Amino acid sequence: MQRLHALSTLLMVGLLHSPLSLAATSVADMRDTLDQLKATSTASELAYELTESLTTEVGPRMVGTPGSDKAIDWAVAKMKTLGFDKVWIEESQADLWTRGDTNAQLTAPYPHKLVALALGGSVGTDGKTLTGDIVRFETLDDLKAAAPGSLNGKIAYVAYRMERHIDGHGYGKAVGARVSGAAVAAEKGAIAFVMRSVGTDDNRLAHTGVMRYKDGIRKIPAVAVSNPDADLMDNALKRGQPVTFSLQLGASGPTGKTVRIANVLGEITGTTNPDEFVLLGAHLDSWDVGTGAIDDGIGVGMVMAAAHHIGQLKQRPARSVRVLLFAAEEIGLIGAKDYVARHGDLKNHVIGAEWDFGNGNIYELAPGVGPSSLNAIRDFAAYLTPMGISLASTNDAKGQSDMSLLGEAGMPAVNFEPDGSDYFDYHHTENDTLDKVNREALVNNTTVYTLFAYFAAQSGVDFRQ
Repeated sequence: MQRLHALSTLLMVGLLHSPLSLAATSVADMRDTLDQLKATSTASELAYELTESLTTEVGPRMVGTPGSDKAIDWAVAKMKTLGFDKVWIEESQADLWTRGDTNAQLTAPYPHKLVALALGGSVGTDGKTLTGDIVRFETLDDLKAAAPGSLNGKIAYVAYRMERHIDGHGYGKAVGARVSGAAVAAEKGAIAFVMRSVGTDDNRLAHTGVMRYKDGIRKIPAVAVSNPDADLMDNALKRGQPVTFSLQLGASGPTGKTVRIANVLGEITGTTNPDEFVLLGAHLDSWDVGTGAIDDGIGVGMVMAAAHHIGQLKQRPARSVRVLLFAAEEIGLIGAKDYVARHGDLKNHVIGAEWDFGNGNIYELAPGVGPSSLNAIRDFAAYLTPMGISLASTNDAKGQSDMSLLGEAGMPAVNFEPDGSDYFDYHHTENDTLDKVNREALVNNTTVYTLFAYFAAQSGVDFRQ
């Protein structure tokens, strides 16, 4: 008995001197409240209503456009209406890029007008029409292997088609060409870069997305063509004759100017440890095509609704729930970088989760926490089991998208893995509109985020340990 008493005393002293000294609360102890939140959230379509409002009243939200500023005002007003205790913005700056009009065609031997979009960050053609023979490469690696000078006066074309997977991992194999293909092509002498869209659809719609140039290498225009038009180009090339491509990007390119961006933040204040934060994130910006419903309107709706549901409880959790709507994710996680720079070591950020992928139901919880706190995650995962969610065997999650920068800076995180089978049918296209949202899955996933945020805010667990 004396040994047990001594051990108990040591444990209490450890807790009192821990940076997160909140007494631990088990999932069993909070089950009644979790059940209450589950019932409330599964009966609510607030996340969809917020997504509908954002896509209707604001629409596309590309950095540097009126929609970007309007989205900031929209988010602040909505958070206040939803009863957030604190609402504020943190401003910074981002480079301004303009898209302009795109005119792409096959001009010989079989003339066809093509559907194409400039990649984000691409230079334009200075009002001229660039024309050159296509040189086809199956992959980015094949383009990298081309001899220096072998593409002089030519247009490089990467034909790789993205594969469809439930977890979206085909994106990683395809997106490299979008990000660095133009720089590689320019090193080989190409006058322009064309690629098959990074998407899994067969719609005659092109997918945009950010690209990067390389210092000291000439900047050349870069576009993506729709999957059907990439098929058309491949078929033309099969006939063994030179295939000529022409491209004009009007008023497109970096402007050399900077514009205002802002992260939007709101909090549901905790009762006993208000300066410790459970972070829920999504990005507020979108590309200028579509209305940004799935990328990332549903994420915005989910995290705002989850915090609201917790805020309606008679007894708030011990820690605060902070919603962070990141700025300028699409052009390089600019808002996330600013947040990390502003908020130092993030020691008061208990754990975080972002939504920036998927349109179907969550099927897995992937943690990234300390070994001692993993048991608490296991208990919470067991609570989610009836919802069809399993616990991943790994423990290395850093957070999706923006949140990954906070994870790399030391904040624990969880990734909720959803069915993303159709996500890249709509990603970065004109087809990213409200009608594509899986409303049933949105309710389910909002419920999961609500439960997670409450669990983490009430548990008292130091997820770094």
